[in-house]
Amino acid sequence: MLIAGVVALAHLGVAAVPRRWFDEDLVVAIGRHHLDWGAVDQPPLTPLLARLADAIAPGNPVVLAVPAVLATAAAVVLTALMARELGGDARAQVLGALGSATCVAAAQFGHWLTPYSLEPALWAVLFLLLLRWIRTRDDRLLLLLGVAAGITAQTRFQVLALGVAVLIAVAVAGPRDLLRRPATWAGVALALLITAPTLAWQAAHGWPQAAMGAVVAAENQLIYGGRALVVLHGLAVIGPLALGLAGCGLVAMVRDRRWREHRFLAVVFAVLFTAFALAAGRHYYPLPLYSAFVAIGAVALQHRRESGRRRAAWPVVLLSGVLATGALGFTSVMAAPRFADALVAASARAYRDVPAAERDRTALGAGPYVYATYLDTAAPELGLPPAVSTNRAYGWFAPPPEHQDRMLFVGEPGRLRDRFAAARRVAVVDAPTPLGTYGGLVPERAELWLLTGRTAPWAEIWPELRNLTLDPP
Repeated sequence: MLIAGVVALAHLGVAAVPRRWFDEDLVVAIGRHHLDWGAVDQPPLTPLLARLADAIAPGNPVVLAVPAVLATAAAVVLTALMARELGGDARAQVLGALGSATCVAAAQFGHWLTPYSLEPALWAVLFLLLLRWIRTRDDRLLLLLGVAAGITAQTRFQVLALGVAVLIAVAVAGPRDLLRRPATWAGVALALLITAPTLAWQAAHGWPQAAMGAVVAAENQLIYGGRALVVLHGLAVIGPLALGLAGCGLVAMVRDRRWREHRFLAVVFAVLFTAFALAAGRHYYPLPLYSAFVAIGAVALQHRRESGRRRAAWPVVLLSGVLATGALGFTSVMAAPRFADALVAASARAYRDVPAAERDRTALGAGPYVYATYLDTAAPELGLPPAVSTNRAYGWFAPPPEHQDRMLFVGEPGRLRDRFAAARRVAVVDAPTPLGTYGGLVPERAELWLLTGRTAPWAEIWPELRNLTLDPP
């Protein structure tokens, strides 16, 4: 608990530093203006938490960060509990907790309210319930597992792949008794029932989430240059201690008969890690997978220690702590608000310059969607209306009302410009940050345009220009 407390305090301290992280801004924007059973690239749980934080303390970055910080600290505790569940002594539990606490990726985003900041703790809950069932054979745990899996699916759909991988791995490596338990299938039914509303949303909107895989892979190709570098980046951000412990755990499950009933987890790891690599997803996609293997590795090292084979772990612990601390501090650079603040300020000035008699007829548009999230999370006193966009999740939100036949557009209008009789550039924002935005794919030089004389209804324009890529509409 002490380690988790230190992690929580560190993240809360960094959360007080002004930031604008586009993934977090998107969650806030959905929670404020578009909360529904789903969105293009995420289920509704994280936006709901953002909306609650907004209701408690609008615009407060620390309150917004609280769910993510609690999840990050909880992942540390849950990893230690898994080590204890597996028979680990106090030393093994501390080592497992330190592995989770010094994860570089968790240090980077453990105070940003995003789906991927909540996911490691949620997966750790699933693994803990599964490990406890293996020890106790208490079928009530399988029902809890189903409920937890359904809640996790309302955060990210990746957990559905985990469920399939577990069922396949158990069929291959055992314990096959799990597949014969009625509670297993009741748990599966509970998980699907909880997930059903957001799956229904996806079905009703043409399964846009399914199309995101190819979009993410194409973006990674531009950012990294290939799948191999994505995989290497993903391994690097696990952290030396967590990666080493996970490796020890995987080796122990293959070689040591004491882990026979847990061997299916090695199959789960192999299946999911290969799937993530082939899909060329984001480098952090495999991160939730590691907690159980970190715990197993910590207990496997205890077994080595008890057999007289001792190795000092403190150099790796020290290195991991230094890297995690550096990553935590570096997040203030990654999420530097310079460009976002300049974009919002210029947009507010341009919107105020629109004559009062015409303002109600003027929509606020943006592209790419990152610009729209910056506008939607601007301070309320700036008086900006909710932003619209045809890009990414915004393209599936409602278009502007039909009485708005003008648009102040932030970014490159692209084909949208052809839907208006006149276009006039009113401002330019040029405020680059050291790391750029979205791996450099989102320009940090943006033009503001006033588009007038709309030539077609929004109901016709929106479906035509809706797009998932970061290109102009």
